[in-house]
Amino acid sequence: MNSEFFPNAFKAALAAHQTQIGCWSALASPITTEVLGLAGFDWLVLDGEHAPNDISTFIPQLMALKGSHSAPVVRVPTNEPVIIKRFLDIGFYNFLIPFVESEDDAVRAVASTRYPPQGIRGVSVSHRSNGYGTVKDYFKTVNDNITILVQIESQEGLDNLDAIAATEGVDGIFVGPGDLSAALGYLGNPSHPEVQRAIAHIFERAKAHGKPAGILAPVEADARRYLEWGATFVAVGSDLGVFRGATQKLCDAFKK
Repeated sequence: MNSEFFPNAFKAALAAHQTQIGCWSALASPITTEVLGLAGFDWLVLDGEHAPNDISTFIPQLMALKGSHSAPVVRVPTNEPVIIKRFLDIGFYNFLIPFVESEDDAVRAVASTRYPPQGIRGVSVSHRSNGYGTVKDYFKTVNDNITILVQIESQEGLDNLDAIAATEGVDGIFVGPGDLSAALGYLGNPSHPEVQRAIAHIFERAKAHGKPAGILAPVEADARRYLEWGATFVAVGSDLGVFRGATQKLCDAFKK
């Protein structure tokens, strides 16, 4: 919400292809998000697509991450300019856009995050992102400090991958392994060889366009393999998964 975000260090790290280890935040709680922010992850996805989050739950989580090393990344529920505008205004600078399937989808995502003439973002002179009007030169600098990560998770997205990756303003290509595996006919089985070949292909094409590639990989062996394949930004788990696994392990230790 102030000059500490300019320049955007996460965007710069991706551009330099520096490995960024992240975690998913799905519990929609400022307390659990604050705990994640203390762990030292490079980036955290605050999920607005599959988690029970909205504007009113995101703001306390952003507050909880003030002073954290971890860069907040919001996964928006859909690639829609008004929704994206609202997330921009409350203080997000890093965006994960789901189900990007064409160059037009990618262009729209980028345009939604830029003030004119570079884009179509609506103008408000006083909102949380610009410190309620206190951030000097906000309008001059914010366009260059937005990160756009586009999610490839369908056959159409695969077919249009090169055009998507070549889109100006797209900062990274992210694989959605769950939906991708479903789209390829292997629902619930992202480890299937055909899905793995598709993931490797996405990484390869992203690299060819000079764009970093990322993925969610809560299984350690998968995460390490993807890093070896050249993934730059990898989410290695989620607050929900860690909590669920740890509580089950604790219970089983005494009841079995």
